[in-house]
Amino acid sequence: MHTCCAPCSVYCIDSLREEGLEPTLFWYNPNIHPFTEYKARRDCLKDYAAQVNAKLIVKEEYGLDDFCRNVASDIKNRCANYCYPKRLGETVRYAAEHGYEAFTTTLLVSPYQKHDAIKELCEKLAADAGLKFVYRDFRVGFREGQKKARELGLYMQKYCGCIFSEEDRYKKQIEKDLQNASV
Repeated sequence: MHTCCAPCSVYCIDSLREEGLEPTLFWYNPNIHPFTEYKARRDCLKDYAAQVNAKLIVKEEYGLDDFCRNVASDIKNRCANYCYPKRLGETVRYAAEHGYEAFTTTLLVSPYQKHDAIKELCEKLAADAGLKFVYRDFRVGFREGQKKARELGLYMQKYCGCIFSEEDRYKKQIEKDLQNASV
């Protein structure tokens, strides 16, 4: 299971285990910036995986240069055109090379992600690699997972991962502040 962070993995792990599926967590997120954020999310996931006795595979790649080169010409479509294919493609490649039969992703838990684009990409990647895509609309458990993550004291990030998503967060806050000031 491609895993973007510990908080997003909480509900996904719990629900898959309830089905009798034991996910192996796969960390590959060269889109997360700056490095302090990358490290905080990775280290929190390592601790959480140990806490819930989940196997975790960490593929290190802090890919700031490649990320910038690949998204600079189309920042608004960076998720669907670069981030999802890069991360999920590597997950599928690893799974196929190491004998896994199926894969999924914690990206499917977030109401902030482009759910349909992720599902479509994963279906294509699965077909191309001869793997099964374990599709679950984990969004139904997003709030539950976040609540449990807070109770466990997990590091709760404030933005998706890349520096542009952090900028989006600040823009929304500024807009909200301006609306409140005009009321």
